[in-house]
Amino acid sequence: MHEIAIERYTPGCREEWDSFVRQSRNGTFLFCRDYMDYHSDRFCDHSLMARHKGRLYAVLPANQEGSMLHSHQGLTYGGWVVGDRVGVEGMGTLFRLLTTYAHGQGLSAMTYKAIPWIYHTYPTEEDLYALYHVCGAQLESRHVSSAIHLQHPIPFIESRKSGLRKAVARELIVNEVGQERLGDFWAVLEANLSLRHQVAPVHRLEEMRLLMGRFPHNIRLFVVTGGDCVLGGTLLYVTPRVIHTQYISASEEGKSYGALDLLFHHLLSLDWGDAEYLDFGRSSMGDGSELNSRLLFQKEGFGGRAVCYDTYAVTF
Repeated sequence: MHEIAIERYTPGCREEWDSFVRQSRNGTFLFCRDYMDYHSDRFCDHSLMARHKGRLYAVLPANQEGSMLHSHQGLTYGGWVVGDRVGVEGMGTLFRLLTTYAHGQGLSAMTYKAIPWIYHTYPTEEDLYALYHVCGAQLESRHVSSAIHLQHPIPFIESRKSGLRKAVARELIVNEVGQERLGDFWAVLEANLSLRHQVAPVHRLEEMRLLMGRFPHNIRLFVVTGGDCVLGGTLLYVTPRVIHTQYISASEEGKSYGALDLLFHHLLSLDWGDAEYLDFGRSSMGDGSELNSRLLFQKEGFGGRAVCYDTYAVTF
């Protein structure tokens, strides 16, 4: 594997990059350039491509901030995206070459966000082994998400079942909709985040419209309505193995009517093809040690159980 060479990504390699991501063992549409580059004005891209005898062997979505390399800060998870040929020793070689490359670029350290195992279409934790035994990396943060096994879901707890009965009694309806209702859902989302957490969504409305247009099969919106009023909903990121709830929100009225209970009862009844998990996303803050207990209770009430999102600190 000494014939592996690392180079910096350039826009001329867009098609080759995207083709590799689509055929990889652990890549999702978030690593396609049309997704990564939507916020290129906010990040200095320093993504890497590893070639073996000229053929793509692995790619690393990344950005640079001073002398720091980050497994891309604009993405929920990252790390080496690999094809079938990469094994344990090959991954070790990738990290050794990355260290040499970093020295040549004046980079001193890296934050590495490992791709959670549920997103792998085939086991791909070679990087975790190499991070510890080759790089001597330290675990910097560990966040907890909650996921449901779609083929073997744990039943809702009684409070979620009670909410479902309320929603049915109110004759609420769940529908998949397009961008024509995105603004309505976004208004609910922004109001909820502002009231409860004093924050705004990570994406602006116009950015999400752009991304939905680029990835119509991967970014899907489901809303709960009472009459014509959107009471709640979820924006889903659909990947080969995982249905991820990028955003979930309900109005105060929707919460009192059990809108989200009806929503997830509906989503769990759908045929998601080869997908195995519904991932609710993180319920922890800071370095992961602070739990949002209320949010966690809701997700676990639907049957979600823990999946960790880990970030490692690497010194070159």
